[in-house]
Amino acid sequence: MKRFGTLIAVVISGVILVSCTSTPGETTGESKTAAPVKVTPLTRTKIAKTIDYSATIQAFEEVNVAPSSPGRIEKIYVEAGDRVNKGDNLFLMDRTQLYQLKLQLSSLEKDLWRLDTLLKAGSAKQQQYDQLKTQYEVTKTNVEFLEQNTLLKAPFQGIVTGKYYEDGEMYSGAPSMSGKPAVVTLMQINPLKVIVSLSEQYYPLIKKGMEAVITADVYKNEKFTGRVYRIAPTINAVTRSFNVEIEVPNRNEMLKPGMFVRVSLNLGEVETFVVPAFTVLMQEGTNRRYVMIAGDGVARRVDVAVGKRFDDNLEIISETLKEGDLLITEGQSRLSDGDKIEVVQ
Repeated sequence: MKRFGTLIAVVISGVILVSCTSTPGETTGESKTAAPVKVTPLTRTKIAKTIDYSATIQAFEEVNVAPSSPGRIEKIYVEAGDRVNKGDNLFLMDRTQLYQLKLQLSSLEKDLWRLDTLLKAGSAKQQQYDQLKTQYEVTKTNVEFLEQNTLLKAPFQGIVTGKYYEDGEMYSGAPSMSGKPAVVTLMQINPLKVIVSLSEQYYPLIKKGMEAVITADVYKNEKFTGRVYRIAPTINAVTRSFNVEIEVPNRNEMLKPGMFVRVSLNLGEVETFVVPAFTVLMQEGTNRRYVMIAGDGVARRVDVAVGKRFDDNLEIISETLKEGDLLITEGQSRLSDGDKIEVVQ
Protein backbone atom coordinates (compact mmCIF):
# COMPACT_ATOMS: atom_id res chain seq x y z
CA MET A 1 0.00 0.00 0.00
CA LYS A 2 2.86 2.40 0.78
CA ARG A 3 4.50 1.90 -2.66
CA PHE A 4 1.10 2.41 -4.34
CA GLY A 5 0.60 5.73 -2.49
CA THR A 6 4.03 6.97 -3.57
CA LEU A 7 3.27 6.19 -7.23
CA ILE A 8 -0.02 8.15 -7.06
CA ALA A 9 1.85 11.17 -5.59
CA VAL A 10 4.42 11.15 -8.46
CA VAL A 11 1.67 11.00 -11.10
CA ILE A 12 -0.20 13.89 -9.51
CA SER A 13 2.99 16.02 -9.34
CA GLY A 14 3.64 15.42 -13.06
CA VAL A 15 0.11 16.48 -13.96
CA ILE A 16 0.48 19.71 -11.95
CA LEU A 17 3.85 20.46 -13.61
CA VAL A 18 2.43 19.97 -17.11
CA SER A 19 -0.56 22.15 -16.35
CA CYS A 20 1.73 24.97 -15.08
CA THR A 21 4.09 24.99 -18.09
CA SER A 22 1.55 24.51 -20.86
CA THR A 23 -0.82 27.44 -20.53
CA PRO A 24 -3.01 27.68 -23.67
CA GLY A 25 -1.96 30.44 -26.10
CA GLU A 26 1.71 30.54 -24.93
CA THR A 27 4.70 29.35 -26.96
CA THR A 28 8.31 29.06 -25.85
CA GLY A 29 9.56 30.80 -28.98
CA GLU A 30 7.45 33.97 -28.63
CA SER A 31 9.34 36.99 -30.11
CA LYS A 32 10.68 39.87 -28.03
CA THR A 33 8.15 42.61 -27.27
CA ALA A 34 8.53 46.01 -29.00
CA ALA A 35 10.40 48.64 -26.96
CA PRO A 36 8.61 51.97 -26.47
CA VAL A 37 10.52 54.95 -27.91
CA LYS A 38 10.01 58.61 -28.69
CA VAL A 39 11.14 60.15 -31.98
CA THR A 40 11.59 63.50 -33.68
CA PRO A 41 11.98 64.13 -37.44
CA LEU A 42 15.40 65.26 -38.67
CA THR A 43 15.49 68.74 -40.21
CA ARG A 44 18.39 70.66 -41.69
CA THR A 45 19.55 73.76 -39.83
CA LYS A 46 21.61 76.65 -41.21
CA ILE A 47 24.79 77.20 -39.20
CA ALA A 48 27.95 79.26 -39.57
CA LYS A 49 30.35 76.48 -40.50
CA THR A 50 33.95 76.69 -39.28
CA ILE A 51 36.55 73.94 -39.16
CA ASP A 52 39.65 73.98 -36.98
CA TYR A 53 42.97 72.24 -37.62
CA SER A 54 46.49 72.32 -36.19
CA ALA A 55 49.41 72.80 -38.55
CA THR A 56 53.03 73.90 -38.87
CA ILE A 57 54.11 77.18 -40.44
CA GLN A 58 56.25 76.70 -43.55
CA ALA A 59 58.34 79.03 -45.69
CA PHE A 60 56.35 80.23 -48.69
CA GLU A 61 59.31 79.18 -50.83
CA GLU A 62 62.44 77.28 -49.85
CA VAL A 63 65.38 76.36 -52.05
CA ASN A 64 68.62 74.51 -51.34
CA VAL A 65 71.02 76.29 -53.68
CA ALA A 66 73.73 74.09 -55.19
CA PRO A 67 75.86 74.04 -58.36
CA SER A 68 75.22 71.49 -61.10
CA SER A 69 78.38 69.52 -60.32
CA PRO A 70 80.98 69.18 -57.52
CA GLY A 71 83.86 71.64 -57.48
CA ARG A 72 85.85 74.14 -55.43
CA ILE A 73 83.98 77.06 -53.90
CA GLU A 74 85.72 80.34 -54.68
CA LYS A 75 83.61 82.70 -52.60
CA ILE A 76 80.40 82.66 -50.53
CA TYR A 77 78.87 86.13 -50.38
CA VAL A 78 76.27 85.52 -47.64
CA GLU A 79 75.99 84.33 -44.06
CA ALA A 80 73.10 82.60 -42.26
CA GLY A 81 70.55 85.25 -41.33
CA ASP A 82 71.40 87.59 -44.22
CA ARG A 83 68.52 89.05 -46.21
CA VAL A 84 68.85 89.01 -49.97
CA ASN A 85 66.91 90.33 -52.93
CA LYS A 86 66.11 88.44 -56.09
CA GLY A 87 69.22 88.34 -58.29
CA ASP A 88 71.76 88.95 -55.49
CA ASN A 89 74.96 86.87 -55.66
CA LEU A 90 75.04 83.91 -53.25
CA PHE A 91 78.31 82.12 -54.04
CA LEU A 92 80.93 81.67 -56.78
CA MET A 93 82.38 78.33 -57.92
CA ASP A 94 85.73 77.70 -59.64
CA ARG A 95 85.44 79.04 -63.23
CA THR A 96 88.52 77.50 -64.88
CA GLN A 97 86.40 75.37 -67.23
CA LEU A 98 84.23 78.37 -68.06
CA TYR A 99 87.24 80.48 -69.05
CA GLN A 100 88.53 77.69 -71.31
CA LEU A 101 85.15 77.38 -73.01
CA LYS A 102 84.99 81.15 -73.53
CA LEU A 103 88.37 81.08 -75.34
CA GLN A 104 87.15 78.19 -77.46
CA LEU A 105 83.92 80.05 -78.24
CA SER A 106 85.83 83.16 -79.29
CA SER A 107 88.00 81.10 -81.65
CA LEU A 108 84.98 79.35 -83.15
CA GLU A 109 83.25 82.68 -83.68
CA LYS A 110 86.21 83.97 -85.71
CA ASP A 111 86.39 80.74 -87.73
CA LEU A 112 82.67 80.89 -88.42
CA TRP A 113 82.91 84.48 -89.60
CA ARG A 114 85.77 83.60 -92.01
CA LEU A 115 83.93 80.51 -93.30
CA ASP A 116 80.81 82.57 -93.87
CA THR A 117 82.82 84.95 -96.08
CA LEU A 118 84.29 82.02 -98.03
CA LEU A 119 80.85 80.44 -98.43
CA LYS A 120 79.47 83.62 -99.97
CA ALA A 121 82.44 83.73 -102.33
CA GLY A 122 81.84 80.10 -103.31
CA SER A 123 85.13 78.90 -101.83
CA ALA A 124 83.62 76.77 -99.04
CA LYS A 125 81.00 74.03 -98.84
CA GLN A 126 77.66 74.47 -97.08
CA GLN A 127 78.18 71.22 -95.14
CA GLN A 128 81.48 72.49 -93.71
CA TYR A 129 79.81 75.72 -92.63
CA ASP A 130 76.85 73.88 -90.99
CA GLN A 131 79.18 71.64 -88.99
CA LEU A 132 81.18 74.58 -87.64
CA LYS A 133 78.01 76.52 -86.83
CA THR A 134 76.63 73.56 -84.84
CA GLN A 135 79.89 73.31 -82.89
CA TYR A 136 79.73 77.04 -82.18
CA GLU A 137 76.13 76.87 -80.90
CA VAL A 138 76.85 73.88 -78.64
CA THR A 139 79.87 75.66 -77.14
CA LYS A 140 77.85 78.84 -76.66
CA THR A 141 75.13 76.86 -74.80
CA ASN A 142 77.76 75.29 -72.54
CA VAL A 143 79.21 78.72 -71.75
CA GLU A 144 75.78 80.07 -70.80
CA PHE A 145 75.12 77.01 -68.65
CA LEU A 146 78.42 77.37 -66.76
CA GLU A 147 77.81 81.11 -66.32
CA GLN A 148 74.62 80.31 -64.42
CA ASN A 149 75.99 77.31 -62.52
CA THR A 150 79.23 78.83 -61.28
CA LEU A 151 77.81 82.15 -60.07
CA LEU A 152 74.64 81.27 -58.17
CA LYS A 153 72.09 84.04 -57.56
CA ALA A 154 69.03 84.32 -55.30
CA PRO A 155 65.89 83.17 -57.17
CA PHE A 156 63.63 85.27 -54.89
CA GLN A 157 63.72 87.76 -52.03
CA GLY A 158 64.27 86.01 -48.74
CA ILE A 159 66.57 85.14 -45.87
CA VAL A 160 69.56 82.78 -45.78
CA THR A 161 68.73 80.09 -43.23
CA GLY A 162 71.72 77.82 -43.76
CA LYS A 163 75.36 78.04 -44.86
CA TYR A 164 77.17 74.70 -45.05
CA TYR A 165 80.63 75.49 -46.54
CA GLU A 166 83.40 78.07 -46.30
CA ASP A 167 85.47 79.80 -48.98
CA GLY A 168 87.92 77.45 -50.70
CA GLU A 169 86.20 74.21 -49.64
CA MET A 170 85.26 71.48 -52.10
CA TYR A 171 81.55 71.05 -52.73
CA SER A 172 81.05 67.29 -52.95
CA GLY A 173 77.35 67.02 -53.75
CA ALA A 174 76.67 65.10 -50.52
CA PRO A 175 73.57 65.98 -48.45
CA SER A 176 74.06 68.90 -46.07
CA MET A 177 72.43 69.53 -42.69
CA SER A 178 69.24 70.38 -44.62
CA GLY A 179 69.09 66.77 -45.81
CA LYS A 180 69.72 67.78 -49.42
CA PRO A 181 72.84 68.75 -51.39
CA ALA A 182 73.32 72.50 -50.92
CA VAL A 183 75.86 75.24 -50.30
CA VAL A 184 73.25 77.59 -48.80
CA THR A 185 69.52 77.41 -48.07
CA LEU A 186 67.23 80.32 -48.86
CA MET A 187 63.68 80.82 -47.52
CA GLN A 188 60.96 83.31 -48.27
CA ILE A 189 59.41 84.13 -44.88
CA ASN A 190 57.04 86.94 -45.79
CA PRO A 191 54.53 85.75 -46.75
CA LEU A 192 54.52 82.29 -45.18
CA LYS A 193 52.23 79.34 -45.86
CA VAL A 194 50.30 76.72 -43.96
CA ILE A 195 49.25 73.34 -45.40
CA VAL A 196 46.24 71.60 -43.88
CA SER A 197 44.73 68.24 -44.84
CA LEU A 198 40.93 68.41 -44.98
CA SER A 199 38.32 65.66 -45.14
CA GLU A 200 36.90 65.06 -48.62
CA GLN A 201 33.42 66.12 -47.44
CA TYR A 202 34.64 69.74 -47.43
CA TYR A 203 35.96 69.71 -51.01
CA PRO A 204 32.90 71.45 -52.55
CA LEU A 205 33.04 74.19 -49.87
CA ILE A 206 36.71 75.22 -50.18
CA LYS A 207 37.35 78.06 -52.64
CA LYS A 208 40.43 80.04 -53.62
CA GLY A 209 40.59 83.33 -51.77
CA MET A 210 38.67 81.96 -48.76
CA GLU A 211 39.76 83.59 -45.51
CA ALA A 212 41.50 81.66 -42.74
CA VAL A 213 42.37 82.77 -39.20
CA ILE A 214 45.73 81.60 -37.81
CA THR A 215 46.66 81.71 -34.13
CA ALA A 216 49.90 80.69 -32.40
CA ASP A 217 50.24 79.64 -28.77
CA VAL A 218 53.35 81.78 -28.36
CA TYR A 219 51.38 84.96 -29.13
CA LYS A 220 48.37 85.28 -26.84
CA ASN A 221 45.42 87.24 -28.25
CA GLU A 222 47.16 87.65 -31.63
CA LYS A 223 45.42 86.63 -34.85
CA PHE A 224 46.83 86.43 -38.37
CA THR A 225 44.64 86.41 -41.45
CA GLY A 226 45.51 84.20 -44.41
CA ARG A 227 43.82 83.19 -47.65
CA VAL A 228 43.51 79.91 -49.53
CA TYR A 229 45.68 80.13 -52.65
CA ARG A 230 46.04 76.49 -53.74
CA ILE A 231 43.71 73.49 -53.53
CA ALA A 232 44.88 69.96 -54.36
CA PRO A 233 43.19 68.74 -57.57
CA THR A 234 42.81 65.16 -56.26
CA ILE A 235 41.66 63.28 -53.14
CA ASN A 236 44.03 60.92 -51.33
CA ALA A 237 42.43 57.48 -51.78
CA VAL A 238 43.90 56.16 -48.51
CA THR A 239 43.09 59.01 -46.12
CA ARG A 240 40.07 60.41 -48.03
CA SER A 241 41.52 63.89 -47.59
CA PHE A 242 43.02 66.68 -49.69
CA ASN A 243 45.63 69.39 -49.06
CA VAL A 244 44.85 73.09 -48.92
CA GLU A 245 47.64 75.70 -48.95
CA ILE A 246 47.04 79.00 -47.17
CA GLU A 247 49.13 82.12 -47.75
CA VAL A 248 49.79 84.04 -44.53
CA PRO A 249 51.14 87.62 -44.56
CA ASN A 250 53.79 87.64 -41.82
CA ARG A 251 53.01 90.80 -39.84
CA ASN A 252 56.25 92.20 -38.39
CA GLU A 253 57.73 88.77 -39.19
CA MET A 254 56.36 87.44 -35.91
CA LEU A 255 55.70 83.97 -37.32
CA LYS A 256 58.62 81.66 -38.05
CA PRO A 257 58.86 78.50 -40.19
CA GLY A 258 58.42 75.44 -37.97
CA MET A 259 56.10 77.21 -35.52
CA PHE A 260 52.97 75.35 -34.35
CA VAL A 261 49.71 77.15 -35.19
CA ARG A 262 45.94 76.58 -35.27
CA VAL A 263 43.97 77.26 -38.43
CA SER A 264 40.26 78.13 -38.52
CA LEU A 265 38.46 78.14 -41.88
CA ASN A 266 35.08 79.84 -42.19
CA LEU A 267 33.00 77.90 -44.74
CA GLY A 268 30.07 80.30 -44.55
CA GLU A 269 26.50 79.21 -43.85
CA VAL A 270 25.73 75.56 -44.53
CA GLU A 271 22.68 73.38 -43.98
CA THR A 272 23.35 70.41 -41.73
CA PHE A 273 21.73 68.19 -39.11
CA VAL A 274 21.95 69.44 -35.53
CA VAL A 275 20.64 67.03 -32.86
CA PRO A 276 20.61 66.82 -29.04
CA ALA A 277 24.01 65.59 -27.85
CA PHE A 278 22.45 62.76 -25.79
CA THR A 279 21.04 61.12 -28.96
CA VAL A 280 24.57 60.54 -30.32
CA LEU A 281 25.91 57.28 -28.90
CA MET A 282 29.43 55.79 -28.89
CA GLN A 283 30.21 52.14 -29.53
CA GLU A 284 31.92 50.69 -26.49
CA GLY A 285 35.65 50.22 -26.87
CA THR A 286 35.83 52.34 -30.05
CA ASN A 287 35.57 55.94 -31.13
CA ARG A 288 32.67 55.24 -33.51
CA ARG A 289 29.59 57.46 -33.07
CA TYR A 290 26.07 56.57 -34.17
CA VAL A 291 22.38 57.47 -33.83
CA MET A 292 19.28 55.27 -33.85
CA ILE A 293 16.63 55.86 -36.52
CA ALA A 294 13.04 54.53 -36.42
CA GLY A 295 11.44 52.98 -39.49
CA ASP A 296 8.93 50.19 -40.25
CA GLY A 297 8.66 49.26 -36.57
CA VAL A 298 12.38 48.59 -36.09
CA ALA A 299 15.40 50.57 -34.90
CA ARG A 300 18.20 51.16 -37.38
CA ARG A 301 21.74 52.14 -36.42
CA VAL A 302 23.40 54.84 -38.56
CA ASP A 303 27.08 55.70 -38.09
CA VAL A 304 27.81 59.44 -38.08
CA ALA A 305 30.72 61.86 -37.83
CA VAL A 306 30.49 64.60 -35.23
CA GLY A 307 31.05 68.20 -36.28
CA LYS A 308 30.68 71.38 -34.27
CA ARG A 309 29.09 71.58 -30.82
CA PHE A 310 26.42 74.16 -30.01
CA ASP A 311 25.77 74.11 -26.24
CA ASP A 312 23.82 70.85 -25.72
CA ASN A 313 23.52 70.08 -29.44
CA LEU A 314 25.87 68.42 -31.91
CA GLU A 315 26.27 68.65 -35.64
CA ILE A 316 26.20 65.18 -37.20
CA ILE A 317 27.45 64.29 -40.66
CA SER A 318 26.33 61.24 -42.62
CA GLU A 319 25.68 60.40 -46.26
CA THR A 320 22.96 57.96 -45.17
CA LEU A 321 20.69 60.31 -43.21
CA LYS A 322 18.09 62.41 -44.99
CA GLU A 323 15.61 65.05 -43.97
CA GLY A 324 12.47 63.56 -42.43
CA ASP A 325 14.16 60.48 -40.92
CA LEU A 326 12.82 59.76 -37.44
CA LEU A 327 15.57 60.19 -34.84
CA ILE A 328 14.97 58.17 -31.65
CA THR A 329 15.29 60.59 -28.72
CA GLU A 330 14.16 58.38 -25.82
CA GLY A 331 15.01 54.74 -25.28
CA GLN A 332 17.82 54.73 -27.85
CA SER A 333 20.56 53.69 -25.41
CA ARG A 334 18.89 50.28 -24.81
CA LEU A 335 18.46 49.45 -28.50
CA SER A 336 20.47 47.40 -30.97
CA ASP A 337 20.26 47.47 -34.73
CA GLY A 338 17.08 45.67 -35.87
CA ASP A 339 15.26 45.70 -32.50
CA LYS A 340 11.47 46.02 -32.64
CA ILE A 341 10.15 49.36 -31.42
CA GLU A 342 6.84 51.07 -30.78
CA VAL A 343 6.67 54.85 -31.21
CA VAL A 344 4.77 56.48 -28.36
CA GLN A 345 3.65 60.07 -27.93
